[in-house]
Amino acid sequence: MKRAEHTFGQPGAGVRFDWGVAGAGELSRVCAALVVVDVLSFTTTVDIAVSRGMRVHPFPWSDQAPAYARRVGAEVAVGRSEVTAEQPWSLSPAAMAAARVVPELVLPSPNGSTICAAAAATGAVVLAGCVRNAAAVGDWLARRDFGSADKPVGVIAAGERWPDGNLRPSVEDLIGAGLIIDRLVKASGGLSIEAAVTLAARAQLTDVSGAVHGSVSGQELIALGFAPDVALAAAAGTSGTVPVLRDGAFRAAVH
Repeated sequence: MKRAEHTFGQPGAGVRFDWGVAGAGELSRVCAALVVVDVLSFTTTVDIAVSRGMRVHPFPWSDQAPAYARRVGAEVAVGRSEVTAEQPWSLSPAAMAAARVVPELVLPSPNGSTICAAAAATGAVVLAGCVRNAAAVGDWLARRDFGSADKPVGVIAAGERWPDGNLRPSVEDLIGAGLIIDRLVKASGGLSIEAAVTLAARAQLTDVSGAVHGSVSGQELIALGFAPDVALAAAAGTSGTVPVLRDGAFRAAVH
């Protein structure tokens, strides 16, 4: 007998939406696919790296990342301010766009990467979505009937962190999630209320790039000297890549 879904899993809807690690944990148990959205900057950086031919291994932000990279035969990304000629890969989309291409890369992050690594253990199909590739990701899911009653999809806005570690919902991830949901609006399973409200919020925006640039997260990165990262992350519809997590690493899906 099929187990009844808990209310927090948004039962009965083909397209669902939630926030952060806890939301991903709830939806990954009951959804056939999970799209993680961390626009500034994990999933944007994944999109760029995968588009360039790299396999990207998500890994929780910790000092264990270098050891894991050695174990899987990969290079490891470092913090934005720690980039060197020898280690040019980081969570900076601009740095990733310019860095030399390597076959395997471990990309740690405190939010998106942690969510992806945990969600993969549930058996759900895990994708990296962002403003750049939202249309491609949504269309890829729609073509495979994700969003139906039998194959629900969960869209997760990763959000940011307050200094005390608590989730800070972020405008840029809400926008990215809304763009993906917009491509799934005709899904046979319909939208949960949470997904419908996210879509409605996105629909009110006439300037996606301006909203990402003007968000708290965008302004923070610009003030730190990473304006090119925000510009790349805000470039809606510029990527046709669909990064799918398989065997521990993101790679480009076959369209």
